[in-house]
Amino acid sequence: MSEAGKRNPAWAIDRIGLKTTAAVRYNFGEAALYEEAVRRGEARLTAHGALVAETGQHTGRSPKDKFVVRDETTGPHVWWDNNKAMSSAQFETLLADFRAHAADKDLYVQDLVGGADEDLKLTTRVVTELAWHSLFIRNLLIRPEAAELEHFVPDMTIIDLPSFRADPVRHGTRTETVIAVDLSRMIVLIGGTSYAGEMKKSVFTVLNYLLPAKGVMPMHCSANEGAGGDAAIFFGLSGTGKTTLSADPSRTLVGDDEHGWGPHGIFNFEGGCYAKTIKLSAEAEPEIFATTQRFGTVLENVVLDAGRVPDFDDGSLTENTRCAYPLHFI
Repeated sequence: MSEAGKRNPAWAIDRIGLKTTAAVRYNFGEAALYEEAVRRGEARLTAHGALVAETGQHTGRSPKDKFVVRDETTGPHVWWDNNKAMSSAQFETLLADFRAHAADKDLYVQDLVGGADEDLKLTTRVVTELAWHSLFIRNLLIRPEAAELEHFVPDMTIIDLPSFRADPVRHGTRTETVIAVDLSRMIVLIGGTSYAGEMKKSVFTVLNYLLPAKGVMPMHCSANEGAGGDAAIFFGLSGTGKTTLSADPSRTLVGDDEHGWGPHGIFNFEGGCYAKTIKLSAEAEPEIFATTQRFGTVLENVVLDAGRVPDFDDGSLTENTRCAYPLHFI
């Protein structure tokens, strides 16, 4: 690749066959993504400087619309009783249609990492249609140093196009919503949903597939560390208190949701937190509450009052209101 190619943002999507006649915005930071999201009408600013967006029809993940490509590699290793299969041919058709759909769209690209263990990390390129999605995933995954971005080579690519509508007959999907994971080609396609959590959970899915063979146990848990290096982990389903329990002011937060336990100890898969905010208060959860008043935090489906102050007691859009922020905010 030429030096010009390294500097050309389009190269980030050309390598997976994506082309667009519109703009490609590569590794934009918080301020630029704020401007894009507000200009495009995707999101609004709160009174305290956070960004708030609504996800429309889907206010949570769509597990019944998630598919894994079944091929010679994945066939023997995936638990198919609990995963819906998609054929390689169906995925190829879906990918071609994603490429066609993106051909006139502005696109946002983030080069990020899943997994804080240097020997086990999953370099991940995330291509999004929405600017606020780009900020969300920038908050949730691990950001490489600026010097690493020039030579960044992704192990996996996620393409997230909420305006794409799947065709159940053509693509083998259940509805117009689709999350399709090809573990052999390491490509994830997300369409028909604006719920940003699908992106982060896709990284967890891939790491769950890859890491056990490397002697690592993936865990859906939060974790923190004491002054003596002792680790505590908190298991639980979404919304059962993992984030709250791990946000202990007397201990260092490792992460709030996804971790691995391997030869080098416990490590976070992510670089941020995705906390539920329904009934959130400064008195009960001061550390998490404080993040909702910071520039850079993304609020999802949180209702604002007339003064644009978040009303965390209002669940009229969904009880699954969320905030996404980088770990260094805690």
